[in-house]
Amino acid sequence: MAAPRRSGGRGCFGGRLVSCMRDVMQMPANLIPVSEFVGEKMAGVTRRFEAQLASDLPPVNQLCAHVERYRGKMLRPTLVLLCGLAAYARAGSEEAERSIGEDHERAAAVCEMVHMATLVHDDVLDEADTRRRGETVNRLRGNEAAVILGDYLIASAYHLCSQIRHGGHRSALAVGRASMVLCAGELLQLHHRDNYSLDERTYFEIVDRKTAELIATSCELGAFHSGADEAMCARLSEFGRKLGVAFQIQDDLLDLTGTEASVGKSVGKDLEKGKMTLPLVHHLASADALTRGRTLALIESAGERAGAGAEETLRAALASTGSIRYASETATRLVREAKALLEALAASPAKSVLLLMADAVVDRTY
Repeated sequence: MAAPRRSGGRGCFGGRLVSCMRDVMQMPANLIPVSEFVGEKMAGVTRRFEAQLASDLPPVNQLCAHVERYRGKMLRPTLVLLCGLAAYARAGSEEAERSIGEDHERAAAVCEMVHMATLVHDDVLDEADTRRRGETVNRLRGNEAAVILGDYLIASAYHLCSQIRHGGHRSALAVGRASMVLCAGELLQLHHRDNYSLDERTYFEIVDRKTAELIATSCELGAFHSGADEAMCARLSEFGRKLGVAFQIQDDLLDLTGTEASVGKSVGKDLEKGKMTLPLVHHLASADALTRGRTLALIESAGERAGAGAEETLRAALASTGSIRYASETATRLVREAKALLEALAASPAKSVLLLMADAVVDRTY
């Protein structure tokens, strides 16, 4: 199997190859070949991404170059490729690798473009200064440029999606649906900002829409473009959905317990913007009136960035009621349920990597 090739492009991604599996987990020796194969295909995804975003206007190219900082674990495009490999009728064979073609690369690039657009827009909404240990677009160029750049990424995603040659209509419907659901989830979260009576059902509805939907779609498209039947596409979509909710819960925990240096982006923004996370939902639902009042005062102090003391006291309060542990255990349970959905797949290196990736979602520290 060929070693991964680095893209020679000079566009948005600068030719640097990134794969989430290499960043957040150790790869056993027997799975290195499939890791290298996915890395090689990821180079193709990168080239398509760069070509799609390339503009004849230098200011546009400069902004696109800056969002190179927004690349991180590349979870969604990696899931497109791995689910395509795992869902193929003869998974694990050389034929399965040959089945991963241009349409998989296009679908993977589309999913990442939509995701990156949401990050650019999220940073505007959150007034965040840091992303991937660098300045956000809004910090560097202002909110107007950031909003329009996010729109440019979304428009580029749909233009690239229209170039999918086989099953393009199905792909366009899936990406369009995911984008609508994602935006609705963000609007629902905005509606419930500072709602300290938010229940778990509503919390999970928000997370399912704004985070899990696009991850589910990435898994579905990977399977679809490998010729999987509807049942398999639905199974892998549900795998991605559970993985996505677990991923968001882990993000919630990192925003509460992590540092900017370790997480690589601004932390404490959920509190500052009045966004309810699972540890807070659980804690406030189970607290007596006195404890609830004290916690709300701590949330207000932490949200106003009154200093590390309020945040540390709040973390201690959440830990004392088992709310941090509850959130962590919920994420772990969802990962376990996601992995169970893969039992119907034939044994293959791609399936093994998907299982490892599922564990990495809750083991990560950034």
